[in-house]
Amino acid sequence: MTGHNLSPEALIPEHDRTRLLQCKHHAPHDFYGRHLVAGNTVVRTRLLGATDVQLLIHNDMIQMVDTGDDIWIAELDGEHASDYRLRVTYPEAEPQIIADPYYFLPSVGSLDLHLIGEGRHERLWEALGANVKTYTTDLGQVTGTAFAVWAPNARGVAVVGDFCGWNPNQYPMRSLGSTGVWEIFIPGITDGAHYKFAVQTADGGRKDKADPLAKATVAPPETVSVVAAPSEYEWRDADWMQKRQGIDPTNSPMSVYECHVGSWKQDADYNTLREELVPYLVENGFTHVEFLPVAEHPFGGSWGYQVTGYYAPTARWGTPDEFRALVDELHAHNIGVIVDWVPAHFPKDDFALARFDGTALYEHPDWRRGEQKDWGTYVFDFGRNEVRNFLVANALYWCEEFHLDGLRVDAVASMLYLDYSREPGEWLPNQYGGREHWDAVQFLQEMNATVHRTHPGVVTVAEESTAWPGVTALTESDGLGFSLKWNMGWMNDTLEYFSLDPVHRSYHHNEITFSLVYAFSEKYVLPFSHDEVVHGKGSLWTRMPGDDWNKAAGLRALYGYMFSHPGKQLLFMGCEWGQTTEWDEAHSINWDNIGDSWGHEYHRGIQRLVRDLNLVYRDTPALFSQDNTPMGFQWIKGDDAQHNILSYIRWGADGSAVLAVVNLSGASQPNYRLGSPKAGTWDLLINTDAGIYGGADNPLAGEVHTEPTAWDQFDQSLNLHIPAMSVQLYKLRG
Repeated sequence: MTGHNLSPEALIPEHDRTRLLQCKHHAPHDFYGRHLVAGNTVVRTRLLGATDVQLLIHNDMIQMVDTGDDIWIAELDGEHASDYRLRVTYPEAEPQIIADPYYFLPSVGSLDLHLIGEGRHERLWEALGANVKTYTTDLGQVTGTAFAVWAPNARGVAVVGDFCGWNPNQYPMRSLGSTGVWEIFIPGITDGAHYKFAVQTADGGRKDKADPLAKATVAPPETVSVVAAPSEYEWRDADWMQKRQGIDPTNSPMSVYECHVGSWKQDADYNTLREELVPYLVENGFTHVEFLPVAEHPFGGSWGYQVTGYYAPTARWGTPDEFRALVDELHAHNIGVIVDWVPAHFPKDDFALARFDGTALYEHPDWRRGEQKDWGTYVFDFGRNEVRNFLVANALYWCEEFHLDGLRVDAVASMLYLDYSREPGEWLPNQYGGREHWDAVQFLQEMNATVHRTHPGVVTVAEESTAWPGVTALTESDGLGFSLKWNMGWMNDTLEYFSLDPVHRSYHHNEITFSLVYAFSEKYVLPFSHDEVVHGKGSLWTRMPGDDWNKAAGLRALYGYMFSHPGKQLLFMGCEWGQTTEWDEAHSINWDNIGDSWGHEYHRGIQRLVRDLNLVYRDTPALFSQDNTPMGFQWIKGDDAQHNILSYIRWGADGSAVLAVVNLSGASQPNYRLGSPKAGTWDLLINTDAGIYGGADNPLAGEVHTEPTAWDQFDQSLNLHIPAMSVQLYKLRG
């Protein structure tokens, strides 16, 4: 064997050598690694800064020749065994023996590439990104990381990281055919390594990009991706996951506590929430928690709604496994976990998805469809297979890897309409000349259908504020396929009504009853979310009229009305006790409100009411089992605008009944008669005026009996004492 005298065929052709040195070659594996050249075995490698390189093959050690620019070559007569190692010496270091990255076959297979091209790879995170793998070779097992990234318009792509001094010349990647996927397996790189992709753009520039499918990151303001080995977290929620498959969440109790991780308590993280939030939710009776986006985002002030790392829980609050542990602990206490998901748009940060390969890749190329100027963001190109695949697979990833029970999809209205928040001339009509964004519609249908098929029992919730038909209709019926939709109309009308002084409410009675006109047109969530307590809107407390006593009474009545209305409930953190201050993500919610100071008894009373409402709600099928059908609701009195009184019955699928009596005026009604559809005894479940909640504590009977007096078109009726600004819930006995 010889390793010193190189034939001309062993050298890299000058044209290819130039492209390799500039990191602008689509196929570095065609030249680096082992090749048969003119009947001989040629091994080439580029090892930056090495002072000596030897080829270990069979039992021989062959000196490799430095041909300049750190390119080392050995040529052996004839054909030799394929497996080999390299013995590399760097200045002032002991020699090390390594496997050659350019020896290995592509880690992304032909089926993966086909599915990616078709936009149908449901486990995309296992093909792209950084995946730790172990290969068995003739010389033993080799562990390293397979890197793969989609960048179809790049002139070259390399992996850079702390393992190569961030130099793009060490690990150039190969392009796999016409797919636009670039790939390399680097031995010896395992979990914890920091990396990016150095992308040589079509215009000759270079962009160092975070991995779009990174499973871990360094906490902001750093923008580095982190190699993450497959999680070895041992889940304990098998019973929960099994039970979830058999539950229809749309007709089950769902009282959601919306939470921003970092400001629930100052500097909170996943561990804080596991130790403190979980028992708090249990104590206060919530069935679900919904986290504002936890995917990596560079700017905390975006609350997570400008995502740069779609596959990585943000490192500012802990590790991916710490987030898994939080979800697991919530499941152990029978609390479902929903996370806000943001497929509508993404920020323009140069290190992330924006103009990823120098062109509009993830975003639509025409600014009239590709930019959301109000938010300073780019809009995904929903018509592109690979982009749609990136997002659908991402939804599956969070359900699969983190056992989520739901995804709340942000800003759906901005996706559905091409003219959303755009002036004339700033949007492009669809192929039929209309404003509907059919590519986005098809994406949402595909996402919903795929999530529900692969993860039965998971809910998808649309934050959608328009009258788009069929948001929660099945996709096979041309609906969007969401499980639930936020009822923004109910929220706006209700808060506007409750902000009025009671003396003016009789003139606005239709605002509080209008929601029942359309209550069953979709499957709804009733949201008092973070959006209602920021940007100068004040807190729910400050929006109630009057002094502190009246504000507290107003909030108690609001929550009693909310829990008795068809639909699921959602309260943002702090609203459960009537936080007095507007939410600020940089500070804790105002825990002082429920301290021991004078006046705080109002807030402690509100908190106790919300707890009791949650407990009654969970145990009372009439309040949830027919949420989405008119069969679950019956008006008793909806037209008493003079007294600001509403009364209705919620019917359960099991025939049970709850009577809601809602007095939104400032005057009590000591002898108020209401019709009853059935004769019998009604037991008092909740009275928001009770002294334990900070109310006036008007004496009310714990049970009331119907009388054979016709009233409100019923043969039976009740004579009730209805305190001012209060809600009572009665359950029909038997």
